[in-house]
Order: sequence, then C-alpha cells, then structure tokens
Amino acid sequence: MATRKTSRDARWLTPDELETWRALHEMVVRLPAALGSQLQNDSGLSFIEYYVLAALSDQTDHTLRLSQLAALANSELSRLSHLITRMEKRGFVRRAPDPSDGRFNIATLTPSGLNHLVEAAPGHVAEVRRLIFDALDERAQHDVRTAARAIVRRVDEGDL
Repeated sequence: MATRKTSRDARWLTPDELETWRALHEMVVRLPAALGSQLQNDSGLSFIEYYVLAALSDQTDHTLRLSQLAALANSELSRLSHLITRMEKRGFVRRAPDPSDGRFNIATLTPSGLNHLVEAAPGHVAEVRRLIFDALDERAQHDVRTAARAIVRRVDEGDL
C-alpha cells in the first residue's frame, strides 16, 4: 500500500513539468469530447458506444464477455450493462448468457450494429486524422506513441 505524501514530502512539479502536465490534461479531457461530438452528430453514437461496437467487431465471432468489454471501455460493469441495454434496444447488440460459463453474460454485435459501425467509421477516422495526425509530423507522432505507452505501463504497474 502506498504511503500518503504530505506537502512536506512532495516532489513538486517544475514549471516545465507543470506546463506538460496541463497540456496533457487538457488533451485527455478535450479529445474524447471532440471525437464524441463528431460521432454523435454524424452517426448518433456516443464515444463509448462506438468503441464498444468497434471492440466487438474486432473479435472473430463479434462476441465478448461484458466484463471484458467493461475493461476495454474503462467502465464499471453496471454502467456498461446499462449501455448494452440501450444498444440492444437499438438493435446493435444481443446479450446472452456465456455458453461456456453461465455465470457471465456476453454481448454479440448484430448485423445492424456492424452496418452502423461501418457507416460511422469513415467520419470518425477522418476526425481522428484531422485532430491528431494532421497536427503531427511523423516524428511527433512516434514521440506521442512512445510517451503514451510509457505512461500506460506506469499506470498498469500501479494496478498490480
């Protein structure tokens, strides 16, 4: 268990580090909102709905356990379950008990859900390209990828 740091113990951020932290925080907050706005306007999908559909489409059988989807979507299982209910009503997914272990539920992408995803993807990819890749040269893109992976590794170390 980590010990609680006090003001006296803190390694305060340097002005340069603080500027980097603020820029990263602003990006982490604003980028999903911008992408979500594009998705909502163009295809009636929220950011998380799109990524649930995409995660299911990436599976050979278009099926995942809800617990796996929740982890991929960084969502609590109960919140994801409500989302799946709404997506079922729209005909995008089907929920069923996991045939290999009935204690779990699975979600399966329907043909309608796949069609909706396929229609939404070009606009979403165009917005990702406009907001991210058009703003970065190849070196900056690689630097962002390297930095993001290093940060995620550090976050994952804390989950152990």
